[in-house]
Amino acid sequence: MKIRTLVAGSLAVLLAAALPVRTPGQTIAYSSAPSGSKMRIEGTANMIHTTWWVEGTYILGGLQVGPGFPTEPGQAVTPGKVEAQATNVFIQVRSLKSVEKDGTPYSASMDDIMYEHLKVEKFPAIRFHLTELTLKEAPKSKDAPYLFESKGQLAIAGVTNTISMPVQVLPLEGKKLKITGAITLKMSDYKVGPVQPKIALGIIKTGDEVKLSFDWMLREWTPRRAAASK
Repeated sequence: MKIRTLVAGSLAVLLAAALPVRTPGQTIAYSSAPSGSKMRIEGTANMIHTTWWVEGTYILGGLQVGPGFPTEPGQAVTPGKVEAQATNVFIQVRSLKSVEKDGTPYSASMDDIMYEHLKVEKFPAIRFHLTELTLKEAPKSKDAPYLFESKGQLAIAGVTNTISMPVQVLPLEGKKLKITGAITLKMSDYKVGPVQPKIALGIIKTGDEVKLSFDWMLREWTPRRAAASK
């Protein structure tokens, strides 16, 4: 009887040691989920359509967060700076496609003109590097997002600028996160000139100011998931 008890106790210790234990202050890593992400760039033109849109659905990269970052729905948090790193977030320029307002494809010719202006051959991706994240407000309910202010480096067409952008973080079941944000930019700040395709009615000229918005879906990274993806 004593031998059985000893064996059972030893097995319990071994099983407990094999389970992942998240210690206080431990960094948690997230990687892009395979679906659910979207980035949209919205601007204006002088004729035909008053507004134009391009969209992409493959936002790649990872996020590492420390204590104080909400990883569970309804988690108690304290406003202030939060430990977080996102050093290689990007979207391939060629994954962006011109669309109608409802998301249906618009024009492959417009896509090619856009790629040319964004210097896709030399700079194939739009990249973002997070440098600071501050929690501004906790949600009023369990299903509402946490409100943050982010700062970072946004690189478009080979030009990198520092930006500040409000973002919303919504922890989801299954160790997932949904991060949403939007910012208005001037393309001239990135040395990108107005797109001016010629059509039968004349020349379309796009405006300098554009709105960039995104939904980024992430899931917690684990060694088992990483091995399964290879």
